[in-house]
Amino acid sequence: MEAAIAQHIQNTLSVQQDIRRSAEAALSSAELTPGFSLALLNVVGAANADMSIRVTCAIYFKNFVKKHWKQVEGEPDKLQAPDRAAIKASIVDLMIAAPNSIQLQLSEAVTMIADNDFPEQWSELVPLLVSKLDASNFDINAGVLQTAHSIFKRWRHQFASNKLFSEIKMVLEQFAAPFLAFFQATDALVDNNAQNPKALAVLFNAILLLTKIFYSLNCQDYPEFFENNHDQFMALLKKYLVYTNPLLETNDNEEVGPIEKVKSSICEIIDLYGTKYEEDFKTLPDFVQTVWGLLTTTGAQPKYDGLVSKAIGFLTAVARPARHKHMFSNDVLRNICQSIIVPNMSLRDADIELFEDDCMEYIRRDLEGSDIGTRRGAATELIRGLLGHFAQETTAIVSEYLTALLAEYARDPKNNWKSKDTALYLIIAVSAKASSLQSGVTSVNEYIDTISVFASHVLPDLQAPVNGPTEAIIKVDALKYVLTFRNQLSKVQILDVFPFIVQHLSSTNYVVYTYAAVCIERILAVKSGAHLMFAKNDIHQYVQPMLLRLFDLIQANGATSAKLAENDYLMKALMRVLLVGRDDILPYASEILNRLTQIIDVIAKNPSNPKFNHFAFESVGALIRNICQSNVQLIGEFEQFLFPPFQAILQQDVAEFMPYVFQLMAQMLAIHKESGIPPAYKQMLAPLLTPALWESHGNIPALVGLLESYLTKGASEIVHGGQLTPILGIYHKLIASRMNDNYGMDLIMSVYENVSTSDLASFNKNIFMLLLQRLKSSRTPKFTNCFLKFLCNLLIMEKEGLNADAVIGFFDSIQPGLFRDMFTSVVLPGLAEMVQPEERKLFIIGMTNLLTRSSVILSDAYLPLWPELIKTVIELLKIPAAQDADVSPDDELYIADVEEAGYQASFARLAAPTKKRNTVQTVDVNAYFMQHMVAFKAGPGGARVSPAVWAMLG
Repeated sequence: MEAAIAQHIQNTLSVQQDIRRSAEAALSSAELTPGFSLALLNVVGAANADMSIRVTCAIYFKNFVKKHWKQVEGEPDKLQAPDRAAIKASIVDLMIAAPNSIQLQLSEAVTMIADNDFPEQWSELVPLLVSKLDASNFDINAGVLQTAHSIFKRWRHQFASNKLFSEIKMVLEQFAAPFLAFFQATDALVDNNAQNPKALAVLFNAILLLTKIFYSLNCQDYPEFFENNHDQFMALLKKYLVYTNPLLETNDNEEVGPIEKVKSSICEIIDLYGTKYEEDFKTLPDFVQTVWGLLTTTGAQPKYDGLVSKAIGFLTAVARPARHKHMFSNDVLRNICQSIIVPNMSLRDADIELFEDDCMEYIRRDLEGSDIGTRRGAATELIRGLLGHFAQETTAIVSEYLTALLAEYARDPKNNWKSKDTALYLIIAVSAKASSLQSGVTSVNEYIDTISVFASHVLPDLQAPVNGPTEAIIKVDALKYVLTFRNQLSKVQILDVFPFIVQHLSSTNYVVYTYAAVCIERILAVKSGAHLMFAKNDIHQYVQPMLLRLFDLIQANGATSAKLAENDYLMKALMRVLLVGRDDILPYASEILNRLTQIIDVIAKNPSNPKFNHFAFESVGALIRNICQSNVQLIGEFEQFLFPPFQAILQQDVAEFMPYVFQLMAQMLAIHKESGIPPAYKQMLAPLLTPALWESHGNIPALVGLLESYLTKGASEIVHGGQLTPILGIYHKLIASRMNDNYGMDLIMSVYENVSTSDLASFNKNIFMLLLQRLKSSRTPKFTNCFLKFLCNLLIMEKEGLNADAVIGFFDSIQPGLFRDMFTSVVLPGLAEMVQPEERKLFIIGMTNLLTRSSVILSDAYLPLWPELIKTVIELLKIPAAQDADVSPDDELYIADVEEAGYQASFARLAAPTKKRNTVQTVDVNAYFMQHMVAFKAGPGGARVSPAVWAMLG
């Protein structure tokens, strides 16, 4: 098997597409064969194999583990138990002996295995790692420490729990003492090899990993071992925070050296200690002085940016608590501004080079920050930290520098433009106490008049010719000011400046036109209360020129997928204009659709930027919604444009894009007004039901939505075509999975909404048996909630042959009295747990219908349930109704930013096509319940119910 795998792996590297695809298909089909994963690992470890094949195998193994190792409850295990055991028994030894390129891949695989198995199913992992630490062999140590770091760093982002603390405690008992001993041994070797650059490089890599592990071991709580050995640890950290050695300095101004990496990591540790464990951090004042000295002596070269950013971050953390106010006298504040803030706000030659040579990196650092942080970003946070307790003092000191910088610019704008750039950054930093790219400024400094600054120092730069003498960076600063303070500017002020912002899309400078796009996109997303501030009428005259220019800019980026999709800011702006422009784009909708399909054609060849891809498909969804819903006759034209690229994506199995295609197909199918399923969609249905398509978890939500559209359009055709049975088979598969059971419930709900009662008659018993089996064998809060929503929807549904007694009969046909038993054990406890307002509405109406429309519920067996059910409904009615936001149909299209929603590679739901099932939104449930109960009481059934029950209603 190893030889075959090696050959297939080699073929995946072929430049010939047919050979490459054939090899990929062969590997994919063999993945679940017993022994495959072990054979793959054997190829990775084969010292005589070609290195490119070994590395590719290691990457494939890592992806294999990511795809198959995690066991999903309710689904068969895709890996044999012996294979799992054998992998865990051999992978650590293989990893630590492997070359670095392979070691990194296997380390990630070990981390993923540990995520699933450690510590319960892999308790021997930490002792195994400890046993491999060897102060005489740092090639092995690198693998051990990297693995330990990868496993322990998971704790940094986990919520505190008893389980988590037990895991950390177990690791500390096994790892803490060897960790300190190894740290001290490595420190001794650094001293002994002070003149040996090769040895120092290896040793400092180990120290870097040791400091990262230190952080992870301390991130949740202050361990007793570290408390007992505080002095030893702090001495080591202090030593390396001030350590210098010319042999480890890099000659390149851009390349971060090993010493800077270690110092940055130590700054993170002392930041953590100063924030969480200050009472135990006795040496905090000493470290403050050390970091201050570090900041005033570290050079301005880009290679020190990460260190400076982390060091300023530590000072910011010290400045925030009120208990440290005594540390910041007026002289100290002035010194901070002079020695730290202003120097790190100033534009350097390296920043200008980045602006000119790597535009996207400049933009991302400036707008979003980065992993290493930026000096300006860190200095801004320091100012905001100081504003918390010293707003007036800090503003006064910074204002002195602002006055001087702006005066310097005014004397010679051409040569002193950098002074204005620094001034504008300082203004933004000191004016906004809290801000983000997504939300803008949420808290302002009351001592700065941001509107006056805008009129005096920003607006003139925006009104100046776009490609005129004004420096491009100053143009960017002006756009950033509007972007930052968009919430503080009035609608009138923004509309006055909006034409100038749009004009900047025509800039010849990449950064300027990108900032203009970002500014437009964020302005159009501003909300006033529950509504979008800007509607299509506000931007009508700009919509077409904005769209055409954005398309030109995107498509001019390059013909390759990676270059075309590089600038997701432009694509996001285009999406936002389409959303707000709505049907104003009808006259040129065909041109827009044509250009969107051109873009999708290119990016489908090699998907590279998930954000760009998402915004591109979101744009298509917005176009369909805005144009076709009110112009149904155009849906055919849209399908002619979209079906060819969609079919290519499905045929070529472009996994990242298939969920998008299914969502948009569902959206277009739902728009068709003719009866029945259109022919083009009918021929696609059978392939959609093939099991292979449903193996990918990413496909499932979108496929369920598509099947729901099919059922809505032509349930009778599906039944007569014999395709209801495979759909019910999919439902069976989905509800067995804890991960996908909610989608299974959505699917079966759609079946009952659209398939006739007579056509379902022969299936009812099996459908409900599966539900009950799942409730009995693996009940979860999520599944119980889905089941209750399904039950209540059935009770609300107005459909021939379906009523409350029929629903009870579905259960009692399996076993007499089953509905009553299920009601007491599942429904009543579940109803009391409902928290979402729309869910409560659904349950109240469903239970009201059960009480007032069923004859069975009046039988002797069920009358004892009335008091508890009435009590539960009354308790739900007492919960204050959430104030429904006054959301207009226009504002429904407010798209939650993919950054905020959390982009998931497996499935990203498009906002524009999303249609929520909501049958009770406009119902006043209090009135509904009381009116129906009063009417029922006055009828013949009312006498069957105990007076005590009616007394509960008041």
